[in-house]
Amino acid sequence: MTEQADEFIRQGLRVLDIEREAINDITPSIDQNFVHACQAMLGCKGRVVVTGMGKSGHIGSKIAATLASTGTPAFFVHPGEASHGDLGMITAQDVVLAMSNSGETQEVVSIIPVIKRLGLTLISMTGNPQSTLARSSNVHINVAVQNEACPLGLAPTASTTAALVMGDALAVALLNARGFTADDFALSHPGGSLGRRLLLRVSDLMHDGERLPKVEQKASIKDALLEISRKGLGMTSIVDEQDVLLGVFTDGDLRRILDLQVDLHETSIASVMTARCITVTADTLAAEALKLMEDKKINGLIVVNPQQCPIGAFNMHDLLRAGVL
Repeated sequence: MTEQADEFIRQGLRVLDIEREAINDITPSIDQNFVHACQAMLGCKGRVVVTGMGKSGHIGSKIAATLASTGTPAFFVHPGEASHGDLGMITAQDVVLAMSNSGETQEVVSIIPVIKRLGLTLISMTGNPQSTLARSSNVHINVAVQNEACPLGLAPTASTTAALVMGDALAVALLNARGFTADDFALSHPGGSLGRRLLLRVSDLMHDGERLPKVEQKASIKDALLEISRKGLGMTSIVDEQDVLLGVFTDGDLRRILDLQVDLHETSIASVMTARCITVTADTLAAEALKLMEDKKINGLIVVNPQQCPIGAFNMHDLLRAGVL
């Protein structure tokens, strides 16, 4: 490695060390003030309004997004815009979380009187417990750090990391208190792959009705192969006279019986099917079905109702198309 490359690595490791230490610096702030902040946000009848200027604003915006996606209604308001009309977005039901490392940021301090006049609970997150913002707050969370990672001590680095981590701590504590579930999370992320994994059920992607591959137990292997070809899932279900599932026959099963030189026209499908096959119900999560298929090393599944009658079928290609795979 060149001398310059060595220096890049040295500086990178130095930053990681300082920012790890910054997290240690704020650990004592998970205290009674932290509890009061959580209680105020949990009891909020409106929304948590997060505000901050500059780098604190960027961190505040992320904290607001994390709160909103984990069950605590929240949004970010730029303090500069707040003084020019956006304060109208804040209602008497809201709680304000104001962020400023110095606690003296003019744009943030200037809106304190309005917040007080509205009678809102003001939670602050600063690195200076004696600052104007801290002293004006109902609850103050101290996120002071000993050193910034910036060698000049000017660019917010370790301090913004500390604030971000504290915001995550608040969000997760509230998530837990609300009993927020994976399904709840998915409802606020319906467009992403995570939402599809958490929300999509087998009923949403299975082939049913006329698209369901199915033959009776007296059908020949040839009849079953024709059904597999028509339905295009690489398998067919086999049922008895009451439409109860007896087994399944797949492309893989066909390859195995070809070596046995069976008569495809005369041999019944029931004699070569896989009995007691693995099935799922329509309300099974698609992600659960995927794991089952991967664990059992199978490419498709039959969906059954409580009476064990087949009502649908799907394969890996369906999971892939649905964005689950």
